[in-house]
Amino acid sequence: MKLYSLPLSGHAHRARLFLSLLDVKTEIIDVDLAKGAHKSAEFLKLNPFGQVPVLDDNGTIISDSNAILVYLATRFGRRDWLPEEPRSVAKIQKWLSVAAGEIAYGPAAARLITVFGADYRADEVISRAHHILGLINAELDPHPFITGDTPTIADIALYSYLVSAPEGNVDLAPHRNIRPWLTRIEALPGFVPMPETAAGLAT
Repeated sequence: MKLYSLPLSGHAHRARLFLSLLDVKTEIIDVDLAKGAHKSAEFLKLNPFGQVPVLDDNGTIISDSNAILVYLATRFGRRDWLPEEPRSVAKIQKWLSVAAGEIAYGPAAARLITVFGADYRADEVISRAHHILGLINAELDPHPFITGDTPTIADIALYSYLVSAPEGNVDLAPHRNIRPWLTRIEALPGFVPMPETAAGLAT
């Protein structure tokens, strides 16, 4: 398999992390967004949206980080990561939607300001980040992972931008369940860390 990636992208890290947890041999191809490689004609054939990550599974092309998680869990029959039971599927899908929505417009957006110089209002996105962190924190009260006692692709979809939230000046300390949850994911066999920067609260 090939994964077209960007080291500092949380979206790309989701895919890379899950591939590693599944122990799937993968060629990582870094796409130089700063030089516009994601807008080249060659790359746009892979993903017309011009975004990373993109997975190439021997000619089967999958774009969108959450779609890649679903594809990989299904492709390798990993029902431990994506159960078939309807209620479990619905719970996982809810958090995949959160990862694409509230996470993207909260902690991920806050980090885009400090790491990439994005033009967002910091007070707005940090407020959004704390709101969704509060909801996730409450969800983790009765069980160790976001949907229950074992990790699923929902945890992987949430992890990358929550562990890097302090880089966007989002303090995790008020949300007491978040750090232990991050630690549990980091203890999984095959874990690969999200690359760090010195931005935000990390400075």
